[in-house]
Amino acid sequence: MSYTVKELFLTIQGEGANIGRAAVFIRFAGCNLWSGREEDRADAICRFCDTDFVGGRRYASADALADAAAAAWQGSGEGRRMTVLTGGEPLLQADAALIQALRQRNFYIAVETNGTQDLPASIDWVCVSPKAGARVVLDRADELKLVYPQPGAEPEAFVDFPAGFHWLSPMDSPQRQHNTAAAAAYCLAHPQWRLAIQAHKSWGIP
Repeated sequence: MSYTVKELFLTIQGEGANIGRAAVFIRFAGCNLWSGREEDRADAICRFCDTDFVGGRRYASADALADAAAAAWQGSGEGRRMTVLTGGEPLLQADAALIQALRQRNFYIAVETNGTQDLPASIDWVCVSPKAGARVVLDRADELKLVYPQPGAEPEAFVDFPAGFHWLSPMDSPQRQHNTAAAAAYCLAHPQWRLAIQAHKSWGIP
């Protein structure tokens, strides 16, 4: 199987329970909830995505993509490597062959998914970010990150979802300051939720 990747880069994880950790991000092209094209946004299931995941480079095999991830890690020292599979929706492409190839190169594997696709194999860390109007098929995760506010995907619907962490991530829009205040107020009233930040944006890194 070949893989289409929008971008592959070494950075610092800027959010969630792995914040501050060096990781190779593999951003896959394509999503099942939006085409990524502005002309389709109004009719998409997910209308607020701010990520460019259209197009990119094609890797002919799992080994080729895993080798690229290993090359991106070079110079970051020894010890177990970490990669984050993201998108778009990474589980439309990431398969058991890729997971095995990454493990053979000593990667700790995390995935950021909308939860609508089954996991292809055992993955070390799973972050599920549900979207209104899309059925979540995964039945557990290491962390759940809910964009807030999101009509049709209220926190009450996911508070009992089996996850080690429940995050509210303020929707990034012209109303971001208002959304952050609203998310903080919700967390204060419902302390099983934690306020998520996207620290990499303030750090000025990808």
